[in-house]
Amino acid sequence: MTNRNKGILLLLASAFGFSLMTAFVKLSGDVPTMQKTIFRNGVSMVIAFFFVVHFKERLFGRRENQGLLLLRSALGALGIILFFYAIDHLVLADADMLNKMSPFFTIVFAAVFLKEHVKPFQVYSILVAFLGTLFIIKPSFSLDIVPYAAGILSAVFAGAAYTVLRALGSREQFYTVVFYFSGFTTVVLLPFVLWTYEPMSLQQTIYLLLAGVFATIGQFGITLAYKFAPAKEISVFNYFTVVFSAILGFFLLGQIPDLYSFIGYFIIFGASLYMFLRNRGGEEVPAELAKK
Repeated sequence: MTNRNKGILLLLASAFGFSLMTAFVKLSGDVPTMQKTIFRNGVSMVIAFFFVVHFKERLFGRRENQGLLLLRSALGALGIILFFYAIDHLVLADADMLNKMSPFFTIVFAAVFLKEHVKPFQVYSILVAFLGTLFIIKPSFSLDIVPYAAGILSAVFAGAAYTVLRALGSREQFYTVVFYFSGFTTVVLLPFVLWTYEPMSLQQTIYLLLAGVFATIGQFGITLAYKFAPAKEISVFNYFTVVFSAILGFFLLGQIPDLYSFIGYFIIFGASLYMFLRNRGGEEVPAELAKK
């Protein structure tokens, strides 16, 4: 098997892991969003801890990287809280596709803060992708738009977090970054969760633990995928998360996205595919973008 095919399989496995995470978060029911988030990140923290110890790396990274690690963790924490809120209030596939706008925001933030050159085709792709989000959101002057806004904002903060990772480069191992981020989120959210804790059934607890396990599989899978092949050759396969989420949403929750949402999926995926094909002729996107 070629390295490219290994990368594709790992990326598909990662997409399936993240889809199962969203499904289990949704199945856990009316548990507060922050309580769901701390379960997801707490499990990731424990698993990443064993990786860091096994490879004898620094748990909290190097001193000179603390500013970037803290900023990445804070942005990532806000992104996940908003994403989980969107999952709780939207069709799974809608929430996933809105969150998949993050690569476009990464391009914008990298241009503004890292002074990276933005090519004309990337600008066109971003504008077309935003058009696609309007079909999913179906803007209206009511509170119904709040979950959609949360989904978009989750992509904004995720894109900002990935931009920080680009600035961080390869100065820290991916499992150290995952542990730092997961540990930061767990510690910050713990007081809020203890104050607003809602009792859970055994089934809800199992669902949230599984959400954490599959989120970690998704994180590690996407990072390993980019070790076998450059992002420009395989990144488009990450959009299978939306396909898997649509299937799981239908069979587990009876959810069917409406026609406008499907049009939005097609537009955003088309913009991503166009950018993917154009990027294959350009420079590689660093694997650090994969650390989600």
